[in-house]
Amino acid sequence: MTKGGAASAGPGQEVPPSQPAAKAGRRAVTARALRGRWGEAWGLIRRRGPTALQFWFIALFLGCAAGLGAIAFRLSVGLLQERIYGTDDPAHLHSFAASLPWYWLVAIPALGGLTVGLLLDRFTEDGRVRSVADVIEGAALTEGRVQKRRGLISTLASMITLSTGGSTGREGPVVHLSSVLATYASGLMRADGRTGRDMLGCAVAAGVSASFNAPIAGALFALEVVLRHFAVHAFAPIVIASAAATVLARSVFGDVTEFVLPVKGQLGFYQELPAFVLLGLVCGCVAVALMRAIFLAEDMAARAQARSGLPRWARPALSGVMLGGIAVWFPHIIGVGYETTSRALVGELALGTAVIFAAVKVLATAITLGGRMGGGVFSPSLMVGALTGLAFGTVATSLFPEASGEGTLYALAGMGAVAAAVLGAPISTTLIVFELTGDWQTGLAVMVAVSISTALASRIVDRSYFLTQLERRGVHLAAGPQAWLLCTLRVESVMRAAGAPRAAPEEEAMARVREGLFLESDATLEQAMPLFEKTAAPWIPVVSFGETADAPPQLWGTLFQVDALRAMNRALARQAAEEHS
Repeated sequence: MTKGGAASAGPGQEVPPSQPAAKAGRRAVTARALRGRWGEAWGLIRRRGPTALQFWFIALFLGCAAGLGAIAFRLSVGLLQERIYGTDDPAHLHSFAASLPWYWLVAIPALGGLTVGLLLDRFTEDGRVRSVADVIEGAALTEGRVQKRRGLISTLASMITLSTGGSTGREGPVVHLSSVLATYASGLMRADGRTGRDMLGCAVAAGVSASFNAPIAGALFALEVVLRHFAVHAFAPIVIASAAATVLARSVFGDVTEFVLPVKGQLGFYQELPAFVLLGLVCGCVAVALMRAIFLAEDMAARAQARSGLPRWARPALSGVMLGGIAVWFPHIIGVGYETTSRALVGELALGTAVIFAAVKVLATAITLGGRMGGGVFSPSLMVGALTGLAFGTVATSLFPEASGEGTLYALAGMGAVAAAVLGAPISTTLIVFELTGDWQTGLAVMVAVSISTALASRIVDRSYFLTQLERRGVHLAAGPQAWLLCTLRVESVMRAAGAPRAAPEEEAMARVREGLFLESDATLEQAMPLFEKTAAPWIPVVSFGETADAPPQLWGTLFQVDALRAMNRALARQAAEEHS
């Protein structure tokens, strides 16, 4: 025996390994085996897609990632507001800002707008902040993917805007940041369209839930607004992601509602319900006015920029100067506006003040978004709705005091009614109002106002603010899948190649090209179907052009109307199968 009791090996004998070395060797073998199995499982997921159980774990991961992103965004905005404005309580920023010198109120938004303008001019090709509308477009047209680099830049720009006095909300940047995370994950998995859209829905639900401490509304927002269907296969993973993000958010911010109501609202009696029908009509008109003010500001700013030759980076800067000028007299426009919304919900504002504040908030939101400073439209619509409802309730309860309950109930219903009409999401908005306030006893009044306002506004605009944004860009999602699915089908994937047995004769095809009847190779069925309708031709040549203007067109193939209709039918069937699975 050697010293320490270790056995020595004789001649020709193998030295046995020590016990620690043997354990280390077994751990290494186990680790290699686990890595091999993980690599094999990951490769299988990338080739065949995840199973339902595997996707639930992916949803959990996405929920945690998007929830942490939303938490980081919210904390960053609060921290920057503290540093920039010098306040210890960002929740009461408006009251603090009223005590600042006027030149600070002007300078801070102006410098913020300048920073945003330079950032967007340098890192985006069009100087535009990406928002919820782009996420909806990504879910419909690009297999659940959004622009990653531009999305991150847009999130940073919106953070600067909200921190320096921009009169918008945080839900837009949070939704887009969450969708960027989902896009990265979809790329790693090589996810197909259905899986990519479901992952996008999970991330969006998590972002909204963590941002507003509203897990039910977050899940329904993703289904109602982004995916625009309530398929059963997507429901469970979206709920898992929403719940995971909410747990993380509550561990940081606590289990508290965003707004605190001093008393629970009570309906006077059922005879008061007609007043909420009328409130819904008023809120629908106010929502349309808010949306059209934003679009008018965008158009006016674009025309002024084109005529004056103003550089792109100066547009947000000038908008910041205008916001600063308004904030000197009305500091309540700064940021998301939850302080003023809370005051409206508890009835602390007089009738005239509520009306003026609502009008000024609409103007400030239009300037911010029209000036391409970034941010979301949900929080402004909550504030405008609460002020509208308070003003309406003040009048209604004074005219019919014997048949009226709490006047502040109208502020709560108005808050939901305007927001639902703007978002085009009556279900999730109704629930998010309940979750933000904790008042579930006044559901009947809120539901009546929300349903009426949404029905009215959707008749005047293209269903919602987001879908109207897309319609203005030429993306026709509001019309339904029978319209936008045509954009996803490329002519070259449906046509019969030149020289194929069932293709049209090349001589006849070139004769039609010389007559001006042809489609380019990069066209989609959105351009092809109206051409079939107009010419009544059974087939149309598909050509490509050379780099020089005088180069003759080259025949690629022929698109037959029957093939186009068959491809459209298959796409509609796939869409219906996804929405009803």
